Amino acid sequence: MSCMQTIADYGLRSLGYGERLLPRGDFTLCQHFTLIGSGLIWNLYFGIIALALGFFFATALAVAKASGPKWLRKPAEWFIFVFRGSPLFIQFFIAYEALVRLPKAGITLGGLLIPTDWTTSAWAGAALVLFLNTSAYAAEIFYGALRAVPKGDLEAADAYGMAGWTKFRRVAWPTMLRLAWPAYTNEAIFLFHATTLVFFSGFPAFQQRGDALYYAKFFADKTFNPFIPYPIAAFYFILLTLALIGLFGVINRRLNRHLPGARPKLRVRPQIVR
Repeated sequence: MSCMQTIADYGLRSLGYGERLLPRGDFTLCQHFTLIGSGLIWNLYFGIIALALGFFFATALAVAKASGPKWLRKPAEWFIFVFRGSPLFIQFFIAYEALVRLPKAGITLGGLLIPTDWTTSAWAGAALVLFLNTSAYAAEIFYGALRAVPKGDLEAADAYGMAGWTKFRRVAWPTMLRLAWPAYTNEAIFLFHATTLVFFSGFPAFQQRGDALYYAKFFADKTFNPFIPYPIAAFYFILLTLALIGLFGVINRRLNRHLPGARPKLRVRPQIVR
C-alpha cells in the first residue's frame, strides 16, 4: 500500500471516514504519521472549542471579580479558586462521574425531554471540562491585567464622557488584552497540550475515534516500541505550538499597532566596510 493510499484510507479515520479497521501488521512510518495526525483533529477540536468559549467566559469572570458587588465578586472568586486549585486530571474524572449519574432517559423540564446520554461523550464532556478549566486560568490573567490598567486611561475616558459599557469596550478591555496577551498565549499553549489528558480520562473514544495519543499508544502497544509513535505525537504538538505562537504573535502586533516602536521590522544591512 502506497503512502498516498494510506492517507486516503486513514487521514480522516478519527472522524469516522475511511477505513474502519486499524492496521494489523507491518506498520509503516506513513501509517504512524497519518493515524496520529488524524487523531490530532480531536485535540484541535478540544483546544479550539475551549479556547474560543473560554475567552469570553474568562472576560466575564475577570470583570465580575474586579467588580464591587459581593454577590457578583464572590462566585467568580470561588469558581477561579476551585478550578485553579484542583488538578485537571481529577476534574475530568469528577465531571465524568457526575455526568454518568444523570438519568439515562433524560431530564424533563417544563414538559420538554432533554436527552443526557450525549454528555458523557468525549466531544461534549471533555470539552466542557477544558472550557471551565481554561476559563478559570484565563480569568485570573485577565483580572490581573484589568487591575493594571493605568488610572490615567480611565480618567481620560471619564473626561471624554465615557461610562459603563462604552468605557470598558473602548478603553479598559483593549488595554487589558494588551497587558494580558503574552501570558494568555502561554495559557493557550498549555491548553492544547492539556488536551492529551482526555485520553486518560473516563470519557470514552467512540468506535476507536481517538485523539493523537490514542493512536500513539496503539502503535506502541502493537510494536512494543514507544520511541517512534510518541516522538511523532510530540512532533505534531511542536508544530501546533509554533502555529499558536505565530497566530498569537500576529494578534499581539495588531493589539499594539498604535504604540510607537512596537515590533519594528527587521532590516538586514550587511556591513561591507568597517
